[in-house]
Amino acid sequence: MNTKQLKHHIGQSITLKGWVSNRRESKTVVFINLRDGQGVCQCILGLEDLGDDLFNMAKSLGQESSVSITGVVIEDPRQVGGFELHATDLMVYQNAKDYPISNKEHGVEFLIDHRHLWLRSRRQWAIMRIRNCISYAIHNFFQKEGFVQMDAPIFTGNAAEGTTDLFETDYYGKPAYLTQSGQLYGEAMAMAMGKIYTFGPTFRAEKSKTRRHLSEFWMIEPEMAFCDIFENMDTIESFLRCVVQEVLEKCTDELQVLNRDTTQLETISKTFPRFSYDEAVEILKGEKDVNGQNSLLTIQQDIEDTSARIEEIRKDILEREAAIAAGGMKKGAINFNQNKIDTLKQELKQLEEDLRNLPQWLNSAKNFEYGNDFGGSDETVLTRLFDCPIMIYDWPHEIKAFYMKRNPEDPRFARGVDVLAPEGYGEIVGGGERETSEEWLVEKIKEHQLPMDVFQWYLDLRRYGSVPHSGFGLGLERLVAWICKLDHVRETIPFPRYYGRLEP
Repeated sequence: MNTKQLKHHIGQSITLKGWVSNRRESKTVVFINLRDGQGVCQCILGLEDLGDDLFNMAKSLGQESSVSITGVVIEDPRQVGGFELHATDLMVYQNAKDYPISNKEHGVEFLIDHRHLWLRSRRQWAIMRIRNCISYAIHNFFQKEGFVQMDAPIFTGNAAEGTTDLFETDYYGKPAYLTQSGQLYGEAMAMAMGKIYTFGPTFRAEKSKTRRHLSEFWMIEPEMAFCDIFENMDTIESFLRCVVQEVLEKCTDELQVLNRDTTQLETISKTFPRFSYDEAVEILKGEKDVNGQNSLLTIQQDIEDTSARIEEIRKDILEREAAIAAGGMKKGAINFNQNKIDTLKQELKQLEEDLRNLPQWLNSAKNFEYGNDFGGSDETVLTRLFDCPIMIYDWPHEIKAFYMKRNPEDPRFARGVDVLAPEGYGEIVGGGERETSEEWLVEKIKEHQLPMDVFQWYLDLRRYGSVPHSGFGLGLERLVAWICKLDHVRETIPFPRYYGRLEP
Protein backbone atom coordinates (compact mmCIF):
# COMPACT_ATOMS: atom_id res chain seq x y z
CA MET A 1 0.00 0.00 0.00
CA ASN A 2 1.27 3.52 -0.75
CA THR A 3 0.01 7.04 -0.15
CA LYS A 4 -1.27 7.39 -3.73
CA GLN A 5 -3.76 4.59 -3.09
CA LEU A 6 -5.34 5.99 0.09
CA LYS A 7 -8.37 7.41 -1.76
CA HIS A 8 -9.45 3.87 -2.58
CA HIS A 9 -9.40 2.70 1.08
CA ILE A 10 -11.30 5.33 3.09
CA GLY A 11 -12.54 3.81 6.35
CA GLN A 12 -10.39 0.71 5.88
CA SER A 13 -7.38 -0.50 7.85
CA ILE A 14 -4.16 -0.42 5.82
CA THR A 15 -0.39 -0.42 6.42
CA LEU A 16 1.99 2.28 5.21
CA LYS A 17 5.76 1.81 5.15
CA GLY A 18 8.08 4.77 4.92
CA TRP A 19 10.19 7.37 6.70
CA VAL A 20 9.44 10.00 9.33
CA SER A 21 9.81 13.35 7.59
CA ASN A 22 8.45 15.31 10.54
CA ARG A 23 7.17 14.58 14.07
CA ARG A 24 5.42 16.62 16.73
CA GLU A 25 3.66 15.52 19.88
CA SER A 26 1.41 16.33 22.80
CA LYS A 27 0.88 14.40 26.03
CA THR A 28 -1.39 11.82 24.45
CA VAL A 29 -0.85 12.12 20.68
CA VAL A 30 2.10 11.90 18.30
CA PHE A 31 1.71 13.37 14.81
CA ILE A 32 4.00 11.89 12.16
CA ASN A 33 4.29 13.00 8.56
CA LEU A 34 5.19 9.77 6.83
CA ARG A 35 6.72 9.86 3.37
CA ASP A 36 6.90 6.72 1.26
CA GLY A 37 8.34 7.97 -2.03
CA GLN A 38 4.87 8.37 -3.55
CA GLY A 39 3.66 11.15 -1.26
CA VAL A 40 3.15 12.18 2.35
CA CYS A 41 0.47 11.19 4.85
CA GLN A 42 -0.11 12.54 8.35
CA CYS A 43 -0.37 9.66 10.81
CA ILE A 44 -2.02 10.19 14.21
CA LEU A 45 -0.65 7.89 16.91
CA GLY A 46 -2.69 8.09 20.12
CA LEU A 47 -1.73 6.73 23.54
CA GLU A 48 -5.07 4.94 23.93
CA ASP A 49 -4.78 3.22 20.55
CA LEU A 50 -1.13 2.11 20.83
CA GLY A 51 -0.53 1.55 24.54
CA ASP A 52 2.40 2.86 26.59
CA ASP A 53 5.26 0.95 24.92
CA LEU A 54 4.42 1.75 21.29
CA PHE A 55 3.42 5.31 22.15
CA ASN A 56 6.75 5.95 23.90
CA MET A 57 8.50 4.40 20.91
CA ALA A 58 6.63 6.81 18.61
CA LYS A 59 7.69 9.75 20.77
CA SER A 60 11.34 8.73 20.46
CA LEU A 61 11.45 8.56 16.67
CA GLY A 62 14.01 10.81 15.02
CA GLN A 63 13.72 12.40 11.59
CA GLU A 64 14.11 9.81 8.79
CA SER A 65 13.40 6.86 11.06
CA SER A 66 12.03 3.99 8.98
CA VAL A 67 8.70 2.60 10.16
CA SER A 68 5.57 0.65 9.30
CA ILE A 69 2.29 2.16 10.53
CA THR A 70 -1.06 0.36 10.45
CA GLY A 71 -4.28 2.32 10.84
CA VAL A 72 -7.61 3.47 9.44
CA VAL A 73 -7.72 5.88 6.49
CA ILE A 74 -9.69 9.05 7.20
CA GLU A 75 -10.51 11.63 4.54
CA ASP A 76 -9.42 15.14 5.56
CA PRO A 77 -9.05 17.84 2.85
CA ARG A 78 -6.97 19.98 5.23
CA GLN A 79 -4.10 17.49 5.20
CA VAL A 80 -1.40 17.07 2.58
CA GLY A 81 -2.84 14.65 0.05
CA GLY A 82 -6.33 14.97 1.56
CA PHE A 83 -6.09 11.98 3.95
CA GLU A 84 -4.69 10.96 7.31
CA LEU A 85 -4.07 7.65 9.04
CA HIS A 86 -5.37 6.95 12.56
CA ALA A 87 -2.79 4.46 13.77
CA THR A 88 -3.54 1.19 15.56
CA ASP A 89 -0.05 -0.34 15.33
CA LEU A 90 3.57 0.69 14.84
CA MET A 91 6.68 -1.21 13.84
CA VAL A 92 10.11 0.44 13.75
CA TYR A 93 12.76 -0.71 11.28
CA GLN A 94 15.33 1.80 12.48
CA ASN A 95 15.14 4.72 14.88
CA ALA A 96 17.40 7.29 13.17
CA LYS A 97 19.15 9.88 15.31
CA ASP A 98 20.83 13.23 14.56
CA TYR A 99 19.74 13.50 10.92
CA PRO A 100 22.10 16.15 9.51
CA ILE A 101 19.54 18.04 7.38
CA SER A 102 17.10 19.87 9.61
CA ASN A 103 14.33 22.38 8.94
CA LYS A 104 16.74 25.27 9.43
CA GLU A 105 18.31 26.88 6.36
CA HIS A 106 21.45 25.16 5.10
CA GLY A 107 24.02 26.46 2.62
CA VAL A 108 24.06 25.08 -0.92
CA GLU A 109 27.48 23.44 -0.54
CA PHE A 110 26.34 21.66 2.63
CA LEU A 111 23.26 20.34 0.84
CA ILE A 112 25.25 19.23 -2.20
CA ASP A 113 27.75 17.47 0.09
CA HIS A 114 24.74 15.63 1.54
CA ARG A 115 23.01 15.13 -1.80
CA HIS A 116 22.38 11.45 -0.97
CA LEU A 117 20.15 12.67 1.88
CA TRP A 118 18.95 15.96 0.37
CA LEU A 119 17.12 13.93 -2.28
CA ARG A 120 14.64 12.92 0.45
CA SER A 121 13.38 16.48 0.95
CA ARG A 122 9.93 17.43 -0.28
CA ARG A 123 11.30 19.88 -2.84
CA GLN A 124 13.82 17.45 -4.32
CA TRP A 125 11.17 14.71 -4.36
CA ALA A 126 8.95 16.96 -6.48
CA ILE A 127 11.76 17.85 -8.89
CA MET A 128 12.77 14.23 -9.42
CA ARG A 129 9.19 13.15 -10.06
CA ILE A 130 8.77 15.93 -12.62
CA ARG A 131 12.05 14.85 -14.24
CA ASN A 132 10.65 11.32 -14.44
CA CYS A 133 7.43 12.58 -16.02
CA ILE A 134 9.41 14.60 -18.59
CA SER A 135 11.50 11.55 -19.50
CA TYR A 136 8.40 9.43 -19.96
CA ALA A 137 6.71 12.13 -22.05
CA ILE A 138 9.78 12.39 -24.28
CA HIS A 139 9.73 8.67 -25.05
CA ASN A 140 5.98 8.78 -25.47
CA PHE A 141 6.13 11.57 -28.05
CA PHE A 142 8.83 10.04 -30.21
CA GLN A 143 7.41 6.53 -30.09
CA LYS A 144 3.98 7.79 -31.15
CA GLU A 145 5.59 9.75 -33.99
CA GLY A 146 7.30 6.65 -35.38
CA PHE A 147 10.85 7.35 -34.19
CA VAL A 148 13.12 4.45 -33.25
CA GLN A 149 15.17 4.81 -30.10
CA MET A 150 18.82 3.98 -30.74
CA ASP A 151 21.99 4.43 -28.71
CA ALA A 152 25.13 6.33 -29.62
CA PRO A 153 28.51 5.34 -28.14
CA ILE A 154 29.83 7.11 -25.07
CA PHE A 155 33.48 6.53 -26.06
CA THR A 156 34.30 8.34 -29.30
CA GLY A 157 37.41 8.92 -31.36
CA ASN A 158 36.24 12.26 -32.65
CA ALA A 159 34.52 15.42 -31.49
CA ALA A 160 31.11 16.57 -32.64
CA GLU A 161 31.75 20.27 -32.09
CA GLY A 162 35.50 20.69 -31.53
CA THR A 163 37.94 19.32 -28.96
CA THR A 164 38.27 22.19 -26.50
CA ASP A 165 35.79 20.87 -23.95
CA LEU A 166 36.22 17.10 -24.15
CA PHE A 167 37.13 14.65 -21.41
CA GLU A 168 40.01 12.60 -22.78
CA THR A 169 40.61 9.05 -21.56
CA ASP A 170 42.87 6.13 -22.39
CA TYR A 171 41.14 3.51 -24.55
CA TYR A 172 43.45 0.49 -24.69
CA GLY A 173 46.44 2.69 -25.36
CA LYS A 174 44.66 5.08 -27.72
CA PRO A 175 43.14 8.47 -26.85
CA ALA A 176 39.36 8.48 -26.69
CA TYR A 177 36.80 11.02 -25.57
CA LEU A 178 33.61 10.94 -23.54
CA THR A 179 30.89 11.95 -25.96
CA GLN A 180 29.73 15.55 -26.11
CA SER A 181 26.89 14.58 -28.46
CA GLY A 182 25.46 11.50 -30.14
CA GLN A 183 24.36 13.55 -33.13
CA LEU A 184 26.91 12.40 -35.72
CA TYR A 185 26.04 8.78 -34.99
CA GLY A 186 22.37 9.75 -35.03
CA GLU A 187 22.76 10.88 -38.62
CA ALA A 188 24.12 7.45 -39.57
CA MET A 189 21.26 5.73 -37.78
CA ALA A 190 18.65 7.98 -39.43
CA MET A 191 19.97 6.95 -42.83
CA ALA A 192 19.07 3.38 -41.83
CA MET A 193 15.79 3.95 -39.96
CA GLY A 194 14.41 7.22 -41.31
CA LYS A 195 13.63 8.77 -37.90
CA ILE A 196 15.56 8.00 -34.72
CA TYR A 197 16.26 9.51 -31.33
CA THR A 198 18.97 8.94 -28.77
CA PHE A 199 18.57 9.54 -25.05
CA GLY A 200 21.74 9.26 -23.03
CA PRO A 201 24.50 10.89 -21.00
CA THR A 202 26.84 13.45 -22.55
CA PHE A 203 29.90 15.20 -21.18
CA ARG A 204 31.42 18.67 -21.44
CA ALA A 205 34.73 19.60 -19.80
CA GLU A 206 33.93 23.31 -19.53
CA LYS A 207 35.44 24.86 -16.41
CA SER A 208 32.24 26.73 -15.73
CA LYS A 209 30.08 26.89 -12.62
CA THR A 210 27.20 28.96 -13.97
CA ARG A 211 23.62 28.02 -13.16
CA ARG A 212 23.21 26.53 -16.65
CA HIS A 213 26.23 24.23 -16.79
CA LEU A 214 26.89 20.62 -15.82
CA SER A 215 29.82 18.40 -16.79
CA GLU A 216 27.59 15.35 -17.11
CA PHE A 217 24.04 15.68 -18.37
CA TRP A 218 21.42 13.86 -20.43
CA MET A 219 20.65 14.72 -24.02
CA ILE A 220 17.73 13.84 -26.26
CA GLU A 221 18.83 13.95 -29.89
CA PRO A 222 16.35 13.07 -32.66
CA GLU A 223 17.50 12.90 -36.28
CA MET A 224 15.18 12.83 -39.30
CA ALA A 225 15.89 11.92 -42.93
CA PHE A 226 14.18 13.94 -45.68
CA CYS A 227 13.61 16.84 -43.29
CA ASP A 228 14.58 20.49 -43.76
CA ILE A 229 15.07 23.17 -41.10
CA PHE A 230 11.46 24.35 -41.20
CA GLU A 231 10.04 20.85 -40.76
CA ASN A 232 12.59 20.44 -37.99
CA MET A 233 11.27 23.55 -36.23
CA ASP A 234 7.71 22.23 -36.55
CA THR A 235 8.81 18.99 -34.85
CA ILE A 236 10.62 20.85 -32.06
CA GLU A 237 7.56 22.96 -31.33
CA SER A 238 5.18 19.97 -31.28
CA PHE A 239 7.62 18.04 -29.11
CA LEU A 240 8.06 20.74 -26.45
CA ARG A 241 4.34 21.46 -26.37
CA CYS A 242 3.52 17.78 -25.86
CA VAL A 243 6.06 17.32 -23.04
CA VAL A 244 5.10 20.45 -21.09
CA GLN A 245 1.39 19.74 -21.40
CA GLU A 246 1.90 16.20 -20.08
CA VAL A 247 3.75 17.57 -17.04
CA LEU A 248 0.95 20.09 -16.42
CA GLU A 249 -1.57 17.25 -16.56
CA LYS A 250 0.26 14.66 -14.45
CA CYS A 251 2.37 16.65 -11.97
CA THR A 252 -0.07 19.11 -10.40
CA ASP A 253 0.90 18.10 -6.85
CA GLU A 254 4.63 18.29 -7.55
CA LEU A 255 4.36 21.70 -9.25
CA GLN A 256 2.37 22.92 -6.26
CA VAL A 257 5.11 21.76 -3.88
CA LEU A 258 7.52 23.95 -5.88
CA ASN A 259 5.05 26.88 -5.85
CA ARG A 260 5.40 26.94 -9.64
CA ASP A 261 3.16 29.49 -11.35
CA THR A 262 1.75 27.18 -14.01
CA THR A 263 0.23 30.04 -16.01
CA GLN A 264 3.81 30.64 -17.21
CA LEU A 265 3.85 27.09 -18.61
CA GLU A 266 0.35 27.05 -20.05
CA THR A 267 1.49 29.53 -22.73
CA ILE A 268 3.22 26.53 -24.36
CA SER A 269 0.01 26.17 -26.37
CA LYS A 270 0.88 29.36 -28.25
CA THR A 271 2.66 29.30 -31.59
CA PHE A 272 6.38 29.86 -30.99
CA PRO A 273 7.61 33.12 -32.56
CA ARG A 274 10.38 32.52 -35.11
CA PHE A 275 13.08 35.05 -35.98
CA SER A 276 16.17 34.98 -38.14
CA TYR A 277 19.45 35.86 -36.45
CA ASP A 278 19.36 39.27 -38.17
CA GLU A 279 15.88 39.99 -36.80
CA ALA A 280 16.89 38.81 -33.32
CA VAL A 281 19.89 41.16 -33.29
CA GLU A 282 17.65 44.09 -34.23
CA ILE A 283 15.25 43.20 -31.42
CA LEU A 284 18.07 42.74 -28.91
CA LYS A 285 19.63 46.13 -29.69
CA GLY A 286 16.28 47.89 -29.46
CA GLU A 287 16.21 48.69 -33.18
CA LYS A 288 12.98 46.76 -33.71
CA ASP A 289 9.95 46.54 -31.43
CA VAL A 290 7.94 43.37 -30.80
CA ASN A 291 4.23 43.72 -30.09
CA GLY A 292 4.81 47.33 -29.09
CA GLN A 293 7.67 46.42 -26.73
CA ASN A 294 11.25 47.57 -26.99
CA SER A 295 13.97 45.45 -25.38
CA LEU A 296 16.04 48.34 -24.01
CA LEU A 297 13.04 50.30 -22.73
CA THR A 298 11.67 47.11 -21.15
CA ILE A 299 14.89 46.53 -19.20
CA GLN A 300 15.00 50.17 -18.11
CA GLN A 301 11.44 49.86 -16.83
CA ASP A 302 12.35 46.59 -15.10
CA ILE A 303 15.18 48.40 -13.28
CA GLU A 304 12.79 51.09 -12.04
CA ASP A 305 10.08 48.58 -11.03
CA THR A 306 12.59 46.32 -9.27
CA SER A 307 14.06 49.23 -7.31
CA ALA A 308 10.59 50.35 -6.22
CA ARG A 309 9.62 46.82 -5.16
CA ILE A 310 12.83 46.43 -3.13
CA GLU A 311 12.05 49.58 -1.16
CA GLU A 312 8.46 48.41 -0.62
CA ILE A 313 9.60 45.02 0.71
CA ARG A 314 12.24 46.52 3.02
CA LYS A 315 9.62 48.81 4.52
CA ASP A 316 7.15 45.93 4.98
CA ILE A 317 9.80 43.76 6.71
CA LEU A 318 10.79 46.56 9.10
CA GLU A 319 7.15 47.23 10.04
CA ARG A 320 6.41 43.56 10.70
CA GLU A 321 9.61 43.07 12.73
CA ALA A 322 8.81 46.16 14.79
CA ALA A 323 5.27 44.90 15.46
CA ILE A 324 6.61 41.55 16.71
CA ALA A 325 9.29 43.24 18.86
CA ALA A 326 6.70 45.55 20.45
CA GLY A 327 5.05 42.54 22.12
CA GLY A 328 1.40 41.87 22.88
CA MET A 329 0.87 39.92 19.67
CA LYS A 330 -0.81 36.51 19.80
CA LYS A 331 1.24 33.42 18.90
CA GLY A 332 -0.72 32.80 15.69
CA ALA A 333 -0.18 36.38 14.54
CA ILE A 334 3.52 36.17 15.38
CA ASN A 335 3.88 33.00 13.32
CA PHE A 336 1.94 34.54 10.42
CA ASN A 337 4.09 37.66 10.39
CA GLN A 338 7.34 35.73 10.77
CA ASN A 339 6.43 33.45 7.87
CA LYS A 340 5.57 36.54 5.81
CA ILE A 341 8.92 38.11 6.72
CA ASP A 342 10.76 34.96 5.63
CA THR A 343 8.89 34.94 2.32
CA LEU A 344 9.60 38.63 1.76
CA LYS A 345 13.30 38.12 2.47
CA GLN A 346 13.46 35.38 -0.15
CA GLU A 347 11.79 37.67 -2.68
CA LEU A 348 14.14 40.50 -1.67
CA LYS A 349 17.18 38.30 -2.23
CA GLN A 350 16.03 37.50 -5.77
CA LEU A 351 15.14 41.13 -6.56
CA GLU A 352 18.54 42.35 -5.35
CA GLU A 353 20.17 39.77 -7.63
CA ASP A 354 18.00 41.02 -10.51
CA LEU A 355 19.00 44.61 -9.80
CA ARG A 356 22.66 43.64 -10.01
CA ASN A 357 22.09 41.88 -13.34
CA LEU A 358 19.68 44.20 -15.15
CA PRO A 359 22.16 47.05 -15.82
CA GLN A 360 24.67 44.50 -17.15
CA TRP A 361 22.04 43.01 -19.46
CA LEU A 362 21.14 46.48 -20.69
CA ASN A 363 24.76 47.33 -21.42
CA SER A 364 25.37 43.99 -23.15
CA ALA A 365 22.33 44.44 -25.39
CA LYS A 366 23.27 48.00 -26.36
CA ASN A 367 26.83 46.98 -27.28
CA PHE A 368 26.15 43.62 -28.92
CA GLU A 369 28.37 43.10 -31.97
CA TYR A 370 26.76 41.60 -35.02
CA GLY A 371 28.22 38.19 -35.86
CA ASN A 372 28.70 37.09 -32.26
CA ASP A 373 26.80 34.28 -30.61
CA PHE A 374 24.20 35.26 -28.02
CA GLY A 375 25.36 35.00 -24.43
CA GLY A 376 23.17 34.16 -21.47
CA SER A 377 22.34 37.82 -20.80
CA ASP A 378 21.41 38.39 -24.47
CA GLU A 379 19.09 35.37 -24.40
CA THR A 380 17.49 36.71 -21.23
CA VAL A 381 16.88 40.13 -22.76
CA LEU A 382 15.26 38.60 -25.84
CA THR A 383 13.00 36.23 -23.93
CA ARG A 384 11.78 38.93 -21.52
CA LEU A 385 9.64 40.18 -24.41
CA PHE A 386 7.81 36.85 -24.75
CA ASP A 387 5.84 34.51 -22.50
CA CYS A 388 6.50 31.36 -24.54
CA PRO A 389 9.61 29.81 -26.14
CA ILE A 390 11.03 31.55 -29.22
CA MET A 391 13.07 30.17 -32.13
CA ILE A 392 16.08 31.86 -33.72
CA TYR A 393 17.36 30.42 -36.99
CA ASP A 394 19.85 31.13 -39.83
CA TRP A 395 22.98 31.97 -37.85
CA PRO A 396 26.33 33.23 -39.15
CA HIS A 397 28.03 30.00 -40.20
CA GLU A 398 31.28 30.91 -38.41
CA ILE A 399 29.67 30.48 -34.96
CA LYS A 400 27.86 27.23 -35.67
CA ALA A 401 29.10 23.63 -35.75
CA PHE A 402 30.93 22.37 -38.84
CA TYR A 403 28.10 20.04 -39.87
CA MET A 404 25.44 22.77 -40.23
CA LYS A 405 24.07 23.24 -43.75
CA ARG A 406 24.63 26.60 -45.43
CA ASN A 407 21.55 28.52 -46.44
CA PRO A 408 21.45 27.91 -50.25
CA GLU A 409 20.07 31.43 -50.79
CA ASP A 410 22.71 33.12 -48.64
CA PRO A 411 25.75 31.00 -47.73
CA ARG A 412 26.83 33.50 -45.07
CA PHE A 413 24.32 31.77 -42.81
CA ALA A 414 24.02 28.23 -41.44
CA ARG A 415 20.61 26.61 -41.14
CA GLY A 416 20.78 26.22 -37.38
CA VAL A 417 18.03 26.89 -34.89
CA ASP A 418 18.10 27.64 -31.16
CA VAL A 419 15.02 27.53 -28.95
CA LEU A 420 15.08 29.95 -26.03
CA ALA A 421 12.83 29.38 -23.03
CA PRO A 422 11.12 32.35 -21.34
CA GLU A 423 11.67 33.59 -17.77
CA GLY A 424 15.41 33.97 -18.35
CA TYR A 425 16.20 30.29 -18.96
CA GLY A 426 17.69 30.76 -22.40
CA GLU A 427 18.67 27.99 -24.79
CA ILE A 428 17.06 24.61 -24.17
CA VAL A 429 17.22 23.25 -27.73
CA GLY A 430 19.88 23.56 -30.39
CA GLY A 431 19.59 21.98 -33.81
CA GLY A 432 19.32 22.52 -37.52
CA GLU A 433 19.63 21.10 -40.98
CA ARG A 434 22.81 19.09 -41.72
CA GLU A 435 25.20 19.76 -44.56
CA THR A 436 24.72 17.29 -47.41
CA SER A 437 27.61 18.43 -49.61
CA GLU A 438 30.81 16.44 -49.10
CA GLU A 439 32.80 19.36 -50.53
CA TRP A 440 31.35 21.90 -48.10
CA LEU A 441 31.75 19.50 -45.19
CA VAL A 442 35.44 18.85 -45.94
CA GLU A 443 35.98 22.62 -46.08
CA LYS A 444 34.34 23.11 -42.67
CA ILE A 445 36.30 20.24 -41.07
CA LYS A 446 39.51 21.93 -42.23
CA GLU A 447 38.26 25.35 -41.07
CA HIS A 448 37.62 23.97 -37.58
CA GLN A 449 41.06 22.28 -37.63
CA LEU A 450 39.61 18.83 -36.95
CA PRO A 451 41.41 15.61 -37.91
CA MET A 452 40.10 14.53 -41.31
CA ASP A 453 40.88 10.83 -40.85
CA VAL A 454 38.45 10.29 -37.97
CA PHE A 455 35.59 11.78 -40.00
CA GLN A 456 35.88 9.51 -43.03
CA TRP A 457 32.98 7.37 -41.82
CA TYR A 458 30.90 10.56 -41.41
CA LEU A 459 31.79 11.69 -44.94
CA ASP A 460 30.59 8.28 -46.20
CA LEU A 461 27.07 9.38 -45.26
CA ARG A 462 27.40 12.06 -47.98
CA ARG A 463 28.86 9.63 -50.51
CA TYR A 464 26.21 6.94 -50.35
CA GLY A 465 22.63 8.07 -50.59
CA SER A 466 22.87 11.51 -49.02
CA VAL A 467 19.50 13.18 -48.39
CA PRO A 468 18.30 16.39 -46.73
CA HIS A 469 18.15 15.69 -43.00
CA SER A 470 17.78 17.58 -39.75
CA GLY A 471 17.73 17.10 -36.02
CA PHE A 472 18.17 18.76 -32.67
CA GLY A 473 19.47 18.28 -29.17
CA LEU A 474 17.55 18.96 -25.97
CA GLY A 475 19.35 19.15 -22.65
CA LEU A 476 17.08 17.34 -20.20
CA GLU A 477 18.39 19.21 -17.16
CA ARG A 478 17.80 22.64 -18.72
CA LEU A 479 14.25 21.64 -19.57
CA VAL A 480 13.66 20.41 -16.00
CA ALA A 481 15.11 23.68 -14.64
CA TRP A 482 12.73 25.78 -16.73
CA ILE A 483 9.61 23.70 -16.06
CA CYS A 484 10.32 23.64 -12.31
CA LYS A 485 11.65 27.24 -12.33
CA LEU A 486 14.89 26.35 -10.55
CA ASP A 487 17.77 28.74 -9.97
CA HIS A 488 20.43 26.16 -10.86
CA VAL A 489 20.62 22.97 -12.91
CA ARG A 490 22.39 21.17 -10.05
CA GLU A 491 18.94 20.43 -8.56
CA THR A 492 17.68 18.81 -11.77
CA ILE A 493 19.74 15.60 -11.63
CA PRO A 494 20.08 13.12 -8.74
CA PHE A 495 23.86 13.47 -8.38
CA PRO A 496 25.17 16.56 -10.21
CA ARG A 497 28.64 16.65 -11.74
CA TYR A 498 30.05 20.05 -12.52
CA TYR A 499 33.41 21.81 -12.34
CA GLY A 500 34.95 20.89 -8.98
CA ARG A 501 32.20 18.46 -7.95
CA LEU A 502 32.71 14.68 -8.12
CA GLU A 503 31.10 13.51 -4.85
CA PRO A 504 28.92 12.11 -3.43
